[in-house]
Amino acid sequence: MNLTVNGKDVFAATGGREFDTSLPSVVLIHGAGFDHSIWALHSRWFAHHGFALLAPDLPGHGRSKGPALNTIAEMADWTAALLDAAGATKAQLIGHSMGSLIALETAARHPAKVSALGLIGTAAVMTVGPDLLKAAEANDDAAIDMCSIWGLGFDAGIGGSLAPGMWMHGGAQRMLQRCAPGVLFADLSACNSYQDALAAGAKITVPTTLILGEKDMMTPLKAGKALASAIAHARTVVIKGAGHTMMVEKPDELLAALKS
Repeated sequence: MNLTVNGKDVFAATGGREFDTSLPSVVLIHGAGFDHSIWALHSRWFAHHGFALLAPDLPGHGRSKGPALNTIAEMADWTAALLDAAGATKAQLIGHSMGSLIALETAARHPAKVSALGLIGTAAVMTVGPDLLKAAEANDDAAIDMCSIWGLGFDAGIGGSLAPGMWMHGGAQRMLQRCAPGVLFADLSACNSYQDALAAGAKITVPTTLILGEKDMMTPLKAGKALASAIAHARTVVIKGAGHTMMVEKPDELLAALKS
């Protein structure tokens, strides 16, 4: 689905079905350096089970025109504008990593547009190490290697893909390599600079589920639980053995957590 948001061309996957504004809407928001394709399995499930689904490429990512946005606040306002462009009055926002911060901030800034939240691989403070930031700023392939190694759990290192013939590390690296120069650095810098998660969490009144990986090295379990404590009546699901990128590591367990 092609949209115009704030005067820029934007692409959003719809899970193989037309986006129908008469159905409850779900928006899947990807993380740093990724695009809509990380949601390939989950977007189709929602689209074929009674939801109007949008999995957008954020500005500068995938098929959406740039430049990339520089702050989580800007991305949250952009998400609200996306809903307007698609004709959706309200949506459940499901975000992974950076996308979880975008979803959280959108709900805090535009509460009338959000019906529920699903925060995957999230944290109260999403600190990015200086070595990773430096490599990303230089567009050094070492940044991609670090994201892949830290972003996937143990099973990915010994195969572990549920899809025959697929390689989780290789797939993550190829996706990150498609980023235009500067995009990964902009994303990581936005995560590193965002200090408002706890304040945003305190404003949330919609049903919220945090889905955390037991073995997550990028947003450790305790950091996710710290955010959960700031959100009234939040539900926390810990996926056993999962690292950070649960959409590919534990897709069935992740879907079960989102559905329940």
